[in-house]
Amino acid sequence: MPPMSKYKQKKQFHLISLGCSKNTVDSEGMAELMERAGFSGTPDPEDAGVLLVNTCGFIESAREESVGVLRQLAAQKGKNQMLIAAGCMAQRYGDEMIEWVPGIDGVIGTRRWMDIVPFIRKLKRRKGKHPQPIYHLPDEALTVGTEERGVIRTAVQGRSAYLKIADGCRRPCAFCAIPQIKGTLVSRPPDIVLADAAALTDAGMQELILIAQDTSDYGRDLGIKNGLSQLLQGINHVAPSLPWLRVMYAYPGYVTDELIEVMATTPQILNYLDIPLQHGSPSLLQRMRRPANIEWVYRTIEKLRVAMPDIAIRSTFIVGYPGETDSEFKELKQMIADSQFDRVGVFTYSYEASTPSATAGKLVAQEVMEARRDEIMELQQGISLRKNQSFVGKTLPTLIEGHGDGISIGRSYRDAPEIDGLVVVPGEWPLGEIVPVRIDGAMAYDLTGVVEVV
Repeated sequence: MPPMSKYKQKKQFHLISLGCSKNTVDSEGMAELMERAGFSGTPDPEDAGVLLVNTCGFIESAREESVGVLRQLAAQKGKNQMLIAAGCMAQRYGDEMIEWVPGIDGVIGTRRWMDIVPFIRKLKRRKGKHPQPIYHLPDEALTVGTEERGVIRTAVQGRSAYLKIADGCRRPCAFCAIPQIKGTLVSRPPDIVLADAAALTDAGMQELILIAQDTSDYGRDLGIKNGLSQLLQGINHVAPSLPWLRVMYAYPGYVTDELIEVMATTPQILNYLDIPLQHGSPSLLQRMRRPANIEWVYRTIEKLRVAMPDIAIRSTFIVGYPGETDSEFKELKQMIADSQFDRVGVFTYSYEASTPSATAGKLVAQEVMEARRDEIMELQQGISLRKNQSFVGKTLPTLIEGHGDGISIGRSYRDAPEIDGLVVVPGEWPLGEIVPVRIDGAMAYDLTGVVEVV
């Protein structure tokens, strides 16, 4: 590709966000801080003075994508443009980023992304005088600093918004590099989160989705007991007109009786809970350094379904963890069959050299991991289909998110964005509105129905 032409305005930026919704929230925060400082975003990298990639460094495939995007921008970069690597991969690998992608001018980590504007100014002052890259990788994490107050920690998609309530994680999971990247738990102060929730509701959001590395741990670092339950009640108080409030990433063992009661008795909190369990074998969970009490899983699922008979429970699992035996895999299958989850995500183990799992046992062959993943997904497809079929004839409020060619696409309370199913209805209904849909058909993942016109 030919080199990029000279950027049109020094104060334009081109931002690419990679990875999960939590990364997207940070990207939106950086963009807002830059816009406050007089920058403007542009979709065309040729027009930007600042090229910014918020990287993902969680697993190998994500790192490969991040390096590929950075290399493409570096190859096209004009001499008056600056290229910045931000986010998880930048935090985790630091100066190695420069070895992998010559042409990077600056590296800023995920723990202090809110310093992006002074970091850019520092780069501008040094560019041309000192060609060496600049690093900004403080060890301490910060969720609310002087510069960030008033910046809503959210990523908006249509009339839904991801609202980040904390960063970092204090859990010891053997396979996970997040504590190395993000640091330990740092909760955002409740008053700030509640102000964000109220502002988003006033802006017309139909759905808020609470996210963190571990939402159920919210407030522990602030000395708040049952922090997530209190936060949910607080949002209900400051934003009573919000239709939908969804909870993601609850850690096993911390779905308390109080949390279940708050969910069951607060209408705006959706009867939906995401609990990443990771496996169903006690022995393997112990090696993963995860909660290994499978009886807790069964008891908690029963409590949730007694309190909310229509609750949709989602979980995620890893197959092929080092040393996973055939019998341990069978235990996982049995637990999934017993639990009858509404939604399941299955991932093959990703080797991470810096984590304890790297020496946890003999690696499982890739073809075995893939076969096990496919076996779990086939099992879950049957469960999901039966679950979906049980909704035929019922009416589900559905948030319309797209339409065209005479049909509309939406989501019910059972479906988180991007990872769960869809509801397909004939007709082009108003985007961003919640409409009643009478379900008339079911597939393994999606539903079909017709809008009930009142």
